[in-house]
Amino acid sequence: MKNENDHLYVDSKLLEIFKKGSTTYFNSSLFFPPRVRKDVTRLYAFVRVADNYVDSIPQEVEKFYQFVEEFYRARREGKSKDLVIDNFVKLEREKQFEESWADSFLRSMEMDIYKKRYETMEELEEYMYGSAEVIGLMMSRILNLNREAEPYAKILGKSMQFINFIRDIKEDLILNRQYIPTEILRKFNLSSLREEEVKERIKEFESMMRNLIKLYFDWVKEAEKGYKYIPYRYLIPIKTANDMYKWTAKVIYKSPLVVYSTKVKPKKNKIITRAIENALGVPIWRYFSNISLMRK
Repeated sequence: MKNENDHLYVDSKLLEIFKKGSTTYFNSSLFFPPRVRKDVTRLYAFVRVADNYVDSIPQEVEKFYQFVEEFYRARREGKSKDLVIDNFVKLEREKQFEESWADSFLRSMEMDIYKKRYETMEELEEYMYGSAEVIGLMMSRILNLNREAEPYAKILGKSMQFINFIRDIKEDLILNRQYIPTEILRKFNLSSLREEEVKERIKEFESMMRNLIKLYFDWVKEAEKGYKYIPYRYLIPIKTANDMYKWTAKVIYKSPLVVYSTKVKPKKNKIITRAIENALGVPIWRYFSNISLMRK
């Protein structure tokens, strides 16, 4: 017998991929309505699988290209042998994503196979368009937002990706990657981001990191102008995820060298607490304090 809520069912495999892939996004997404949460899960499962292939050690290059081939087959024929791909292709059609968005995403993932350094911000911006901005555009379509919201969705996605580059410097070095453009390193008299070299030029490194974080906050300020296009029920998880990235940026701004000793990420309880605060409109302590005063 078919359950009336079957249309809200999300395969456990997709949920597991999403959950393992991003603490911030996954826990923030719990505050979307079930129908939206399902679509967000379908999107991020697809994104995470492709990203995992190129980020693994060693890289699973053959599996990545098989994934890409299977995706384009599913686009042509409507079905593949891959649950993640099938769900994304259905989502792409249901929400009328531009096909160029997924094309750009996969192109950026492919860049992670052969491109290890970015010389200029222009090069990095090209990468971030495919790896982050198009995800913002897809989210905008999932939420059925006005097309006027799309530029803000793009820049919010880009800002989050950028703070990941700043946070993951040590992790990317292990992968032999450098996303911070060489032209920026040169401006601060740095020849590389390797820890042993950075420790010889700590002031220069800290100055560079704080400069980059200021750029990040400029982008965030612009992106937040788009909040006015987002219905309140959808704004709670989006604002929560953005708040957590801002928290990460502030921690690193205070002590830039922290990126070499730990991966700065909010814990689950911090994310949930912020989501509740965003729903209430005030910090939790103030909310309960107000209740207490009302009872007196």
